[in-house]
Amino acid sequence: MKKRHITILSVGHMATDINQGALPAMLPFFIAAYDLSYTAAASIVFAVNMSSSVIQPLFGLAADRYAKPWLLPGGLMFAGLGLGLTGLFDGYQWIMVLGIVSGIGIAAYHPEAARLVNFAAGDRKSTAMSLFGVGGTIGFTIGPLIVSTAMLQWGLAGSLVLVIPVTIMSAIIISHFPLFEALERINTDNNNVSASKPIKENWNAFARIAIIVSGRSVIFFGLNIFIPIYWINVLGQSKMSGAVALSIFAGSGILGNIFGGNLADRIGPKKVTLLGFLSLSVLLPLLIWVESVVPATLLLIPAGFMLFTTYSPTIVLGQKYLPKRVGLSSGVTLGLAVAIGGGAAPFIGKLADIYGVW
Repeated sequence: MKKRHITILSVGHMATDINQGALPAMLPFFIAAYDLSYTAAASIVFAVNMSSSVIQPLFGLAADRYAKPWLLPGGLMFAGLGLGLTGLFDGYQWIMVLGIVSGIGIAAYHPEAARLVNFAAGDRKSTAMSLFGVGGTIGFTIGPLIVSTAMLQWGLAGSLVLVIPVTIMSAIIISHFPLFEALERINTDNNNVSASKPIKENWNAFARIAIIVSGRSVIFFGLNIFIPIYWINVLGQSKMSGAVALSIFAGSGILGNIFGGNLADRIGPKKVTLLGFLSLSVLLPLLIWVESVVPATLLLIPAGFMLFTTYSPTIVLGQKYLPKRVGLSSGVTLGLAVAIGGGAAPFIGKLADIYGVW
């Protein structure tokens, strides 16, 4: 495993996903400044999420065909400049347009970076992908803190703080272009050596993995939305306790991601994926049945841990099933499948309205 390559790509992932995490924290400032309705504010999030997720497979196809590392700094700069400039332009339309630009940048970075992580990983693909995923999770987690602090200090213009991380990482990646170009050449040479052996692509297995990842995304969005609500309305806890519960869920997910990657390299990604979902089939019903905060928290920790244990194994399996289309595979498992989970959120909310959170 080429640790230097993995580290750069993972920190770049963090810088990219800072913007995804920052957007919801920016909405209260936009609502106050432009008197936006909640529907209008939510539409911004929807547009950015769709632009950052649905088109990822297209960037994956481009990465497979043209193998251009410029997608990395280009994606980073679009992601940061898009949201970073929203505070300097007046009006809802500009926020929407610039948000979509940011989403396109996010979409451009992920498939190319995941493709290069696959090449740099050697025989430790799940471990490398888990580290890449942790970078994104950290970015998503610290994004709200960074942008909220800046906008409280400098008003809407504080959104420019989002340009700083992507600019730094773009410069670092550009300075390391020779490393990534060498990695591409090594992969091309390896493919040429094995060209005499026909490479089979298993689209049926890939479709199953895409469905599994979509299901995990639905579970993630459902838990992410309703954990605070469940803690407050069912367990009778404060709003702060609900936020803490969400942080515990995310923190246990980071640990589960690392654990799942390492374990998958030892026993295989299929077994780890099966272990993760079998564990969730027990943990999630138990989480709903408990009626006090202590056992709920004790169940929330392994639930978050096991949910994210499946993160890197499923991405690696997708890449394995489409070895000639690693970028496309990454675009689907990192982007499109996540969009399906986000799109299911309103339906989960409708079920909660009809049947209750508990």
